[in-house]
Amino acid sequence: MTESRWPGGTPLSIWLVAGEESGDQLGAKLIRSLRGAHSGPLTLAGVGGDAMAAAGLPSLFPLEDVAVMGYLAVAARLRLLMRRIRETVQACVAARPDVLVIIDSPGFTHAVASRVRKRLPGLPVVDYVSPSVWAWRPWRAKSMRAYIDHVLALLPFEPEAHRRLGGPACTYVGHPLIERLAELRPDAGEARLREAEEPALAVLPGSRRSEIERLMPVFGATLGRLRAEGARFTVELPAVTRHRALIGQLAAAWPVPVRLVEGEADKLATFRRARAALAASGTVTLELALAGVPMVVAYQVPKIEEVIVRRLIQVPTIVLPNLILGENAIPELIQADCRPDRLAAALGPLVAGGAAREAQDRALRRLDAAMRLPDGDDPSRSAARIVLAAARRDEAVLRMDGGPRAAGAKG
Repeated sequence: MTESRWPGGTPLSIWLVAGEESGDQLGAKLIRSLRGAHSGPLTLAGVGGDAMAAAGLPSLFPLEDVAVMGYLAVAARLRLLMRRIRETVQACVAARPDVLVIIDSPGFTHAVASRVRKRLPGLPVVDYVSPSVWAWRPWRAKSMRAYIDHVLALLPFEPEAHRRLGGPACTYVGHPLIERLAELRPDAGEARLREAEEPALAVLPGSRRSEIERLMPVFGATLGRLRAEGARFTVELPAVTRHRALIGQLAAAWPVPVRLVEGEADKLATFRRARAALAASGTVTLELALAGVPMVVAYQVPKIEEVIVRRLIQVPTIVLPNLILGENAIPELIQADCRPDRLAAALGPLVAGGAAREAQDRALRRLDAAMRLPDGDDPSRSAARIVLAAARRDEAVLRMDGGPRAAGAKG
């Protein structure tokens, strides 16, 4: 169908399927942008959490039923997961919406999409958040073509990755963090705190229990070594609420005092005044980078996992800002290199100042340009435009996204 056959006031039915909390947040923003972009009635259904429910999507079942991570957790709940997949597929097929949007959580959402495609081969399917095919299991990109028509990427290098790997059409719609720059950037007073005699050092040992248990002793020894070498700083540790007791217990054994920080607002306040950071690899490194905080990134997995990971990982760095910048501007010390002496040697110059800090500062300032959308749009509006184009079968709009933001071809 063309745009002329789908006037703005035409009713549309959109199915959205998320699988965990971050997808629920993305879905809620997308729903609000869809309502703003489409002047006609919208019928929304699918699977989501509290945020999507508040935006007007009645969930088929509680999101907690499918929001599981890790092989053991999935195995323990496998029967329920398979039932929820079947129920979601059956409900979507019965509804026959104009478009199906799956949001992250590929273990659940891709299982739904592939089964729906077999029963409704003409239904457009949009995947909001690309799986990390550029990092591991790259063959997934080509297999996605069988049941996904368009991928909405959060990272600017992902469209080229899908093109190279033979994946579906892919458009960079922007990372949700670029909508929060005002919350991440320090004001004049906070910027001055970064230059204080005893500035704050942000320490982030991860969000999973296994990460925390593995990295907290190493991070504590690193800070002790820095203090013994004469570095002056205070330590702020944004603690994941569900692991606060564990973090507090492990931090009590550190040779330096620690201020535990709880809640999103206080975490971002720590970022705005922190002079430097020591962080586990993950999305938090992108938050820190956009906040302009020079950092050292560390990570460790058990030896048995290291063999598997080294065979699967396809990228030269595991740090998201490095991947976006196309250079290893942020030092990463992983596995055998994740030791207090090496971490302290990399972190000390960032606290003290000098050439290493200035070089990382310059690199971090380039992130804005690398992540900004060419038309100045925000991510949820950019995503909504493509979802509506897919619902209306508007190939002209989808082809227009084949410029600098998109790559690939519909298979």
